[in-house]
Amino acid sequence: MNDWFVYIVECRDKSLYTGISNNVEGRVWKHNNKLGSKSVKGKLPVKLVYEEFVGGKAEASKKEYSIKQLPREAKLKLIESFVLKNK
Repeated sequence: MNDWFVYIVECRDKSLYTGISNNVEGRVWKHNNKLGSKSVKGKLPVKLVYEEFVGGKAEASKKEYSIKQLPREAKLKLIESFVLKNK
C-alpha cells in the first residue's frame, strides 16, 4: 500500500509526537493502548492534531524528518493551518 501519511499527536503533557503510518487512526489507537512508540507511553492519552497524505513510505519518512527538525512554534503553526483548512 502506498498511502502513507505523516501525523502529529499531542500528548497529555502538551508535547508533540510526529510519526508516519498507512493507517493513522489505527496508529493513534495503538499509541493510546500502549502499543505505539515508547516515547509517548508515559504521556497518554494522545490526540491527533495533524495528518497529511504524503504518498509512499520514503516520502513520508522525509516529511516526518523535516517536521521533527522544526521548532515547536513552527509545528504549532503547521497544526493551526491544518485545523483551519479542515473546519
